[in-house]
Amino acid sequence: MTPTKGTRPAPESLRGAVKRAVTPWTVLVVSGVAVLQLLFIASYVGALHRPEMRDVPFGVVAPPTAAAQQTARLERLPGSPLDPRAVADEVSARDQIMDRKIDGALITGPDGEDTLLVASGGGAVLATDLQRLVTGLERAEGRTLRTVDAAPASRRDFDGLSSFYASVGWCVGGYLCAAMIAIIAGARPAGLHGAVIRLGCMALVSLVGGLGGAVIIGPVLDALPGSVLALWGLGALITFAVGAATLALQGFLDVIGIGLAILLVVVAGNPSAGGALPPPMLPPFWEAIGPALPPGAGTWSARSIAYFEGNAVLGPLLVLSAWALVGSVLTLLSAVARRGRRQQEPLAGVF
Repeated sequence: MTPTKGTRPAPESLRGAVKRAVTPWTVLVVSGVAVLQLLFIASYVGALHRPEMRDVPFGVVAPPTAAAQQTARLERLPGSPLDPRAVADEVSARDQIMDRKIDGALITGPDGEDTLLVASGGGAVLATDLQRLVTGLERAEGRTLRTVDAAPASRRDFDGLSSFYASVGWCVGGYLCAAMIAIIAGARPAGLHGAVIRLGCMALVSLVGGLGGAVIIGPVLDALPGSVLALWGLGALITFAVGAATLALQGFLDVIGIGLAILLVVVAGNPSAGGALPPPMLPPFWEAIGPALPPGAGTWSARSIAYFEGNAVLGPLLVLSAWALVGSVLTLLSAVARRGRRQQEPLAGVF
């Protein structure tokens, strides 16, 4: 029956509205968000709730016989906090710290006065815990200890966290740019040409964001020493690596790819990056995955540039380059796989 003028159609039943709203896709998205939330809590709390040193690379400088005895004593410490090894002399110990092969060293003196070398630039928490541990050991043997910071963090770099926050900021720029492209033009490129344009946009954003971040943490805030040019290059590489990987995930998995990018970079990558806790203080799982993820590779590289004369960055830079290269290739492949299909979305023919 057609409603007469002035009357309203019967309101839709609540059951019908709910039935139309609760689709399999809605359930999947909401479930995915809930899982990400729980994984976020589990990852951050699991990685950071109980910091303790495990097998920290540690040098011992002493005469041969004394060095062997001291190394054996340190190896037997409960919980294995140190991984000691004999080092020829103080100069070698300092060189190994700057090369990031060891995190500290004990130099024994003939008069009962010893020296502990630490490197707060590699993580203030680790340097403090090394000092606390070795001070207790030295006091128990009736020896005195002098602590020297061989690679000190900047006074404006609280707890050595500026490298971590800069790396996280560059990572955020990468996956947010990819997500914005998905909102504007759809998660998947319409074709190979569109994929190339997306990667080009990502490269431009990476160059701008890398330079802006380097200038902010360097000349503007004076939070992190080191070459602005080197930090610019690092920031651009981090941003592009994360952005290209996110574009690739979106290309194959649609908007679910954004969630997977957040899982890899934020949920798994941030707590394992060695920012709040340096790698030797993280639980084994997070210590193992950290170097393979962009936040960890970025944090290590930024600290090396700032405090260790740019040493020991080849491995992390190769990791970031691999993310960038694989992400770019997969983004292009996702477009090729969809060749001939057009998305009914704004700018789909261009992007």
